[in-house]
Amino acid sequence: MIRTAERADVVPVLGLVRDLAAYEREPDAVAMTPDDLTVALFGDPPAVHCLVATAPGEGGDVLGCALWHPTFSTWTGQAGMYLVDLFVRPEHRREGHGRALLRELARLCARHGYQRLEWAVLDWNTPAHDFYHSVGATATEEWTTWRLDAAAIDALAHRRPPR
Repeated sequence: MIRTAERADVVPVLGLVRDLAAYEREPDAVAMTPDDLTVALFGDPPAVHCLVATAPGEGGDVLGCALWHPTFSTWTGQAGMYLVDLFVRPEHRREGHGRALLRELARLCARHGYQRLEWAVLDWNTPAHDFYHSVGATATEEWTTWRLDAAAIDALAHRRPPR
């Protein structure tokens, strides 16, 4: 079953985020706390939205999640969606949860008139590449993601040289 995350899902979703970080070879990278995620999901306005895949039955365990936020394209002049994380517990892969999460995201895009659903995948993650190809997604290889981390933001904001 796919549904919108509730407050009771914060700890399981954070666990999935940590599992994803470990899978992506960054096991110590997650600094987010349950309070941080609660504010991000349920603040006014929310910074991020989350769908969860749960086991059948009432109160079923959270098996996977999709965290996303709206975007805007100046080229299309339309809103879109950026998928921050999609993760299904390894023991529950190939059961249709990832596809069901993406299908519900596509439905949300259609409902809101979003023209794009985009996300990033690590180059080495060929199982994810194969899965995304299977649902009709295409890689945008002509674009490179750039990032300023907190230290670089601080340096730029205060006109200091980067480290």
